[in-house]
Amino acid sequence: MQQPDGLPAEIDLSRPSAARVYDYFLGGAHNFDIDRQLAAQIAAMTPNLPATMRAGREFLRRAVRVLLDAGIDQFLDIGSGIPTVGNVHEVAQATNPKARVIYVDIDPVAVAHSRDLLAGNDTTGVIHGDLRDPDRILSEARRLDLLDFDQPVGILLAGVVHFVPDTDRPGDVLATLRATAAPGSHLVISHSTFEDQPQEMLDAQRLSARTATEITLRSRAEITAFFGDWTLLEPGVVHMELWRADSPSEVTVDGQRFGAFGGVARNDRSAG
Repeated sequence: MQQPDGLPAEIDLSRPSAARVYDYFLGGAHNFDIDRQLAAQIAAMTPNLPATMRAGREFLRRAVRVLLDAGIDQFLDIGSGIPTVGNVHEVAQATNPKARVIYVDIDPVAVAHSRDLLAGNDTTGVIHGDLRDPDRILSEARRLDLLDFDQPVGILLAGVVHFVPDTDRPGDVLATLRATAAPGSHLVISHSTFEDQPQEMLDAQRLSARTATEITLRSRAEITAFFGDWTLLEPGVVHMELWRADSPSEVTVDGQRFGAFGGVARNDRSAG
C-alpha cells in the first residue's frame, strides 16, 4: 500500500489499526481501506456496533460535562484515538474556553494525526504513550507543562483499559494513576464486558485479536475495582447508555445492547 503524504514511513498500513477502525465507526476521515475492511466484517456480525461506538463517545461527552460542572478544567485523555469527532477539548472548551487537554495514544497514526489536527492549539498537547507505562505518561505530561497535577484533573480512560490484558496488571496501572491525582480529581472509565451480551457480540470482540490491541472483556465487578477507593458518582458503574442519559428517549429497553459499562468516580481523599 502506498504511504499517504504526511504519515511516518514506519507506520504499517498492511494491518488494521484499532484507533483508525474506531475513527471510521465515529464517522471520521482518518482511516484506510485495511481498517474499513475489518470494520465491515465486524459490522456485518454486529450491525449495531457503529451505534455502540457512538454510544461510547456520547458517554464520554456526558462525563466530561459532569466534570466541568464539578469545576474540572484540565483533562488527561489516555487512549484518545484520533480526536476528530466530538473530541474532549471541543466539548470542554464549549463550556470553559480555558480548559486544557492532553491526549495520549499508543497508535503512532493516531498521534501523528492528532499533532497535525491540533497544531497551533496551545491549550492541547499530544503524547505518544502506552497506558501500561503510566509513570512515563505522567512524566511526559508534566514536561508539556500544560496540566497542574497539584490541582484536580479529569483522567479519562474511555474504551482503553480493555486493551490491557490481565498479565499486564491493569489494576496496578490504575492505582498508579489514582495515586498521583490531587483530591477532587475524577476518573472516567468505559470498558467492554461479556455480561448480558449475545454470542455474536462476543464473536465480534474476538476479531480485535487481528489488530495490535486485543480486547479483554471483563465483568462489572472487575471494572468497578479499577476505581479503587474513590467515590463512585451516581448511578455507579452501569451500561454506558444508562449513565446520566440526557433524555429517556436515548435509552433502549434494557440498556445492555452496547456491551460496555461506564462509570465516574471522585477522589475524596484528603491531601497529604
